[in-house]
Amino acid sequence: MEYGITFPRMGIAEQPSPWKYLTDFAREAEQMGYAYGVVGDRLADGLDPFSVLTAVAAVSGHMRLVTSVLVLPPRGVLVAAKQYASLDVLSGGRVIAGVGTGSLFRDYEVVGMDHRDMWPRFEEAVRALRAYLSPDAAPFKGRFYDTTGVDLQPKPLQRPSLPIWIGSWGSDAGLRRVARLADGWMSSAGPGHQSPEQFVKDVERLKAFLVHEGKDPASFPNAVSTMALFISEDKDELMRFGGPGYVPRPSGVGVAQPPERPFEDAHAHDMVGTRAACIDKVRRWKAAGAQALFLVPRGPDPLGQMRIFMQKVASKA
Repeated sequence: MEYGITFPRMGIAEQPSPWKYLTDFAREAEQMGYAYGVVGDRLADGLDPFSVLTAVAAVSGHMRLVTSVLVLPPRGVLVAAKQYASLDVLSGGRVIAGVGTGSLFRDYEVVGMDHRDMWPRFEEAVRALRAYLSPDAAPFKGRFYDTTGVDLQPKPLQRPSLPIWIGSWGSDAGLRRVARLADGWMSSAGPGHQSPEQFVKDVERLKAFLVHEGKDPASFPNAVSTMALFISEDKDELMRFGGPGYVPRPSGVGVAQPPERPFEDAHAHDMVGTRAACIDKVRRWKAAGAQALFLVPRGPDPLGQMRIFMQKVASKA
């Protein structure tokens, strides 16, 4: 199993030297053995994910650079394609385009999109993104996007194309979409989304959908993303820094977030817990067939948490 670390986007502007903070973070993460550098996305808040990953690329040599996930339709497909291709060239071919719809209706409304078109627009956006990034792809023309006559340059370094992974919580519709459109699957370890036991079942369903699409399940990668990381032997500290437990829903008019879940339930499957508990959870994810875990360090010392995980948990799992 491989591990990825999610780089912070919030609060960086308050650092004495934001660039140094991010690049030091990236250097240490790669030296610790993290194979993926991961960044999330929100339209309005936090640093731009491509800017963060450019900083990571500048000081790393082999770490794969992943968006998990880019909220693709509101971003603008042509602009996103240009950013992915440019980052792939500058990083020497290390980019994975992790894309999804996001969970905020507001992201669509502020750019003039009807959130009710979110899913058909997203499917077309993925097809258009692939048409822009692939050297030999035919143009795509749909209801929302038309790539005809646009020759994006430069193309990504990776061949046959820059890989596109789709984020899905594991519904039948979501996994069919992953099998049909993507080169890899990103699940979520957020509260209520995914457990190792459910992951086993979802992987089996995905395999069947991949076969139906004529793809080889054995060569189709997966990762479990948005996995909170805070390891401590102190229960009070875990409660303080482990973070709330709730099941996010797409939010907009008339959509409310549910109440928090009990702490033990919310963090039953992520890396919030004692060292022994987290070792057990990593073993469960390995047995379930997860190929990579993308961790989100919490608390006042994220680098310390990253070290504890690699030295005290991953090495013993």
